Amino acid sequence: MPSKRVEGKTAIITGGAGGIGRATALLFSGEGAAVSVVDLDEQAGGELVREISASGGRAMFERCDVTRDNDCRRVVEHTVEQFGAIHILFNNAGIIRRASILEVSEREWDAVMAVNVKSIFLMSRLVIPIMAKAGRGSIINTASGWGLAGGAKAAAYCASKGAVILLTKAMAIDHGAQNIRVNAICPGDTDTALLRNEAAQLGEQEGRFLADSAKRPLGRLGRPEEIAQAALYLASDESSFVTGTTLVIDGGGLAGTG
Repeated sequence: MPSKRVEGKTAIITGGAGGIGRATALLFSGEGAAVSVVDLDEQAGGELVREISASGGRAMFERCDVTRDNDCRRVVEHTVEQFGAIHILFNNAGIIRRASILEVSEREWDAVMAVNVKSIFLMSRLVIPIMAKAGRGSIINTASGWGLAGGAKAAAYCASKGAVILLTKAMAIDHGAQNIRVNAICPGDTDTALLRNEAAQLGEQEGRFLADSAKRPLGRLGRPEEIAQAALYLASDESSFVTGTTLVIDGGGLAGTG
């Protein structure tokens, strides 16, 4: 039997209780990693940890506001106490506000930037010294296709995800000498609660909104498990010479853009 792809590693996954984060936690655990599930949703997070434990995996849940330094610091400290190290950081927490620059409020703008960008700064600066001491590490940041190409009524979100992509490249340059790889994934529309909430924000009928979102060369939405597979590749030693890159997983949605 082939060895498990992240056997013996510890991963922190923010936004880990639902959608892409949940699928990734289950996949990483199945591939041998200990998983620290980080989220605000205590019920979903607890259920996920129990599911992983029931299947023989190792997992813990930490309730955390990833925009607050003290919360992030507690997560990192407790993860090291529980599992002894941190080898993988999946900065996956994210929110969206569907609004143009004229419609989004200052409070909403700040919230999107804080969750989508500031959280990466806060978590990464705590984890990188731990990875550097161990001589290796992989950081994966969730960006978006809308970080590469703009979208309608999503000004703050597009700005935040564009920032994630360039922050990823800057971190890869700064920390490559420490054998810490930093990459971004850019999911296209994926069947999650976050996507369905967009329909509500825009006042559109959910079924029609999802059908429009599926209009891409592969003719369907992505599944959280498919995005998780990309995160697993970047977390594993299979991508040992990959850093500073942006991996698009969108069913061809950006294929027709410049």
